[in-house]
Amino acid sequence: MHETGWAKINLALHVRARRSDGFHEIETLFAFVDGGDAIVAEVADKDALKIDGAFAEGLSAGDDNLVMKVLALLRARYGADRVPPLGVTLSKTLPVAAGIGGGSADAAAMARLVRRHFLPELGDAALARIVSPLGADIAACVASATCLGVGVGEELSPVPELQLGGTPVLLVNPHQPVSTGPVFAAWDGIDRGPLFTGPDWRAQLLGARNDLQRPAIAQCPAIVDMLTELGALRPWLARMSGSGATCFALFDAAAERDAAAAILAQRHPGWWTMTGVLR
Repeated sequence: MHETGWAKINLALHVRARRSDGFHEIETLFAFVDGGDAIVAEVADKDALKIDGAFAEGLSAGDDNLVMKVLALLRARYGADRVPPLGVTLSKTLPVAAGIGGGSADAAAMARLVRRHFLPELGDAALARIVSPLGADIAACVASATCLGVGVGEELSPVPELQLGGTPVLLVNPHQPVSTGPVFAAWDGIDRGPLFTGPDWRAQLLGARNDLQRPAIAQCPAIVDMLTELGALRPWLARMSGSGATCFALFDAAAERDAAAAILAQRHPGWWTMTGVLR
């Protein structure tokens, strides 16, 4: 049994208010890249998780891992007769604490794997409702399709005017983790307005922003370098994703994206990069 935890990017992320429970009201446009972490599973005598890959170091393979939490949650809801013990291997190719939903994407991938093989009656919306309490981004990662997220990011709606499938994308990370909680906590509390909506989706994206960029830069100044380098490579959009530090660039042609990736690899061999297209 195989599934992919597709990399998530926030095309825009507007923070509107800090709530009394410590969370934040946001408006964000989620999109997903056609690459990510890999999950392989097989029926076993008992649940077990093994983690390998470039970013496996330091990750817990115990019951506190989101992948195993999803498995336990679905088994508790639907019974061990329907959701058997699984031996799971998670191959981490996405950097950790990087603003591209690695843990949430992996959790959603596990949910889709269980659904596909054992709970086929569940649709995306039902599955997202069940697993979203484990993390705000997990709901969007279930379908891994472009959508608008509001509330804390778990209230989702389609955005059919954003015809982005197949758009060439380049992701860049400086190999520096950024913790989401401190970045949100350092938000200055200023509501700079809602996401714009309208028929011109490219103008809509260009006029949007990521309100977490400034506090993320305070934690990871390399974000400025990445955005400067990406902007010089002439994408039509370059922005930080999520709470950082990963930045992305969207191009009109795959050849432009690949040329940009080659230039960055030469100039900054220590940076992680990934090329792909939006799903």
